[in-house]
Amino acid sequence: MSGHPMTDAAGNEFTPSATFGQEDGRREISLVFIGDSFVAGEGDDKALGWVGRVMARTQVKDAVVAHYNLGVRGETAGGVAERWLRESPARFEGVFERRLVVQVGHADVAQATSIARLRLNLANILDEASSQGVATFVVGPPPSADPEVNNQLRHVVEAQRDVCDRRGVTFVDTFTPLAGHDQWESDIAASADGVHPGQAGYGLIAWLVLHHGWGEWIG
Repeated sequence: MSGHPMTDAAGNEFTPSATFGQEDGRREISLVFIGDSFVAGEGDDKALGWVGRVMARTQVKDAVVAHYNLGVRGETAGGVAERWLRESPARFEGVFERRLVVQVGHADVAQATSIARLRLNLANILDEASSQGVATFVVGPPPSADPEVNNQLRHVVEAQRDVCDRRGVTFVDTFTPLAGHDQWESDIAASADGVHPGQAGYGLIAWLVLHHGWGEWIG
């Protein structure tokens, strides 16, 4: 398996989003989704979240795909940086093509994680995955109903985008297109906590993921 090395601003070389070959004409893919309550689909009465909706529309020819949802409420980037190393190996064992999808942000804002620390934690996830030949894909946090939280989330999204761009990792911005979106805002307004959407909101996140690099990344 091989990627195309890139060099970041500090002169460090990384191999982003590993590419994979096929053996015997069939691909076997282990796809791990890890992150916070949005990954877990909290608030969705259908229990699908955006992950379930994306996978329902993901068809990879001549491939066996196993996907695992490891979303945990309140997870920060620092938590994911530690947890993926513990929980992913069992899902990746014996599989040639290993892929990791990450979404964090809201818990980092809630816990007042500095932007510098958030950048470092996300970079550590992507760099360690790259060193292990695991392809990565990052989904940014969506907006909430709280204007102050959204002001902070804007900085989080900018930081995540930059970290991913430096490494050639696909980043899907869900915040910008959903901020001020009528359907999203009505879904959030009707939610129990003003944070997690229902079916419509998760459908919007899934649409953004599916139409912003998912097909190209998964092949």
